[in-house]
This record gives sequence, structure tokens and C-alpha cells, in this order.
Amino acid sequence: MRINRRQAIGGLAGIAGITALPRFPFAQSLPLPSSPVALNIIDVAGNLQLTQAAIEKFAKENPALISKVIFSRAPSPELPAKLKAQQTANRVDIDLVLTGPGAMSDGITQGLWIDVWTKYPDLLPKADEIYHEKALMMQKNFGQNEGVAVVYSPSGPLFEYAPDRVKTVPKNAEELLAWVKANPGRFCYARPVNSGPGWTFLMAMPYILGDKNPSDPINGWEKTWAYLKELDQGIDYYPPGTTATMKEFAEGTRDMIVSTFGWDINPRVLGVVPKEAETFALDGTHWVPDTQFMCIPRGVGDDKVAVLLKLMSYMLEPAQQAYTYDKGYFYPGPAVKDVPLNMAPQESQDVIAEFGRPIYEDLIAKYPVEAPLKPQLLVAAFEKWDREVGANKMNK
Repeated sequence: MRINRRQAIGGLAGIAGITALPRFPFAQSLPLPSSPVALNIIDVAGNLQLTQAAIEKFAKENPALISKVIFSRAPSPELPAKLKAQQTANRVDIDLVLTGPGAMSDGITQGLWIDVWTKYPDLLPKADEIYHEKALMMQKNFGQNEGVAVVYSPSGPLFEYAPDRVKTVPKNAEELLAWVKANPGRFCYARPVNSGPGWTFLMAMPYILGDKNPSDPINGWEKTWAYLKELDQGIDYYPPGTTATMKEFAEGTRDMIVSTFGWDINPRVLGVVPKEAETFALDGTHWVPDTQFMCIPRGVGDDKVAVLLKLMSYMLEPAQQAYTYDKGYFYPGPAVKDVPLNMAPQESQDVIAEFGRPIYEDLIAKYPVEAPLKPQLLVAAFEKWDREVGANKMNK
């Protein structure tokens, strides 16, 4: 869960009237519709904050293909069952899904998506040529043949603190533990199953602590589970989501919380967290990235699929990728190569100049990026955390 963000609307005036030639050629293996189609697009990952302006721009530039675009939002856990029911009834009314790795992987497991990369290779750009290295890793691990990665962030974990209240900043995991135990109740992180920062913190600690198998939360995280249980001694309770940690941090109830690049920048832009807040990363950090995908459900008609493939390719153009800098919500944002900040709308450039941190580029380059756990293992990690770490401190 993330706090509600205002839609990115700045910067459109300067480029809305420019219709760039597509960078990728389109073969005709799938004919375009003879009349415009209406597209139903559902967002289960907060993705429209980053992509809606570019999608609307595509629709405006292609009135012969699209009559209207209908946007909706839904909780990610509800989507697979809903889609499965529609497909069973042969009445699919969702044309495009914008999702994170969780629903993306669930949909692959249940056979919900069209395998667009293998079925229509001539209608999409070549992934190896357009994605930057880390986004390509997420594409191969989670998007596979069905999802098309559209935004990327190395995500976290970071630690956010109030510099007027935290005078000695921990440098490593041992110092963080000592600080938390010496300052009981002043540190917290949200329940990982419902928090991006909590999620990245949980998955990064096996790397930071040197566990024997970071990809096996049940048998390979001996040091991590011991560390989290000891850390628990200085924690009052675990908020249900990240929003609550930000609120308590802003109010002064907590002096330090777990964060990510986007959760640091965007809440300060929106005034939810004081601008003066600072962040740090632990020595030996490994980033646990986040990526969002575009997926076409099985059962969508060929006429719409043809239009959606053109839209997907359009969304991977550098000009459209530049919108994803947004207000730092998914920092940096672009999944493709060669999209510097100076290509973004002026509003995004101004926001990052004021609220971004120059050190972030160095941190992103300094530490390695690891693929998140696959859904089944991640669920197992969440359940073990709920049972053995947070069991008695989640409902206060």
C-alpha cells in the first residue's frame, strides 16, 4: 500500500502537440481494427500515477484506433480470481492490466495472460535492446513471456530519520540493532506483507547479514530471523502499512523508519513528511527492486490486442518513459535505456531537483540488485514473519 498521490499533470503542455515517429517498426501479423475500440485498463499497482498521461496521449494521437479509454483501480489480490471467472465465462471485459510482480507472477502461474513476447515478437521491441540491465533482469524473472515491464525502481531498503533527533546514524546492521535497543519505541517498520519498505527490508536482510541462502526464507535465513527477533525487542508495534509509519514519523512518534527511494521522495514532495528528513543505507546493502508490468488477459479480442501492442510499444518509447519520473513516486522510473531526467516534464525535473538526493545515483550504482523472492517463497517469508516476529505486535 502507498499513500494517495496527486496525479502528475505538469509538463504536458510542452510536448502534447508533438507526435513522434515510432522508434520500433510494426509488422502486420495482427491486423488493426477497422473502427476505433474502447479500452478498459485496470491498475492494481498504483501505476496510473506514472503512465496515465502517456496512455491518454497515445489515445489522443490515434483516434482511428481508440474511441475512449476507461481507467479503473482494484486491489491486487482480488484481480486473479476476477479474471479467472471472466475467462471461464468467456466474458473478459478487462483489456489491459497494470500490475506489480505479485499479480504478474500469480497470473503467469494461473495462465491468465497472453504470452505477447513469443506470440507477437514482430509487434514489440526487442527486450534485450531496449531495457537497461536491471529492468531486463526483472522482465526475465517476473514478466517472462507475458508481462511487459514499463517502470522500474531499485526501491530499497533505505532508512529514514529525523536529523534533529538522531545524532548518531547507524552505519551497519549491528549499529542499527544497537540504536533500536538503546532507543526503544523510536524505530518501526510496517508489516511486510502490506508494505513496500517492509517487503524490501525483509528480503534484503539475508544479503546484508550474510545468510547461507537468501533465496530460501525457510531454511536459509537463520541469521535474519534471529536478527529480526532481537530487533523486535526495541519495537512497540508494527503498523499495518507504510502510510502509518510515515504519519508517526512526521508527528515525531518515531525517529527512524524503513523507507525506499520513492517513499522518501514522494511523501516529502506532498508534505506528508518534513522536507528535512534524511536517509541512509546500511553497509553491504543489496537493493530489492520493484517493477510494474503491462499484461493482456487471455480472451481479449484480436482487434484490441493489435491496438494494445501498439500502445505497449509506444509506452516503451523514451519520450513516454520520461513521464515515469513523476514526483519521485517510483524513483527513478524509466525501465528502458537512455532516458535521462532532462527528458522528463519540467514539473518532474523541478521536483527531483528540490526533493531528490544527489547521493542516490551513487548508492544505486554502489550496491548490487537482487531479484525479489518468487511469490510462493515470498508468501512463506511473510507467514513466518507474521508468526514468529510480529505475532503479538500487529494490532495495537
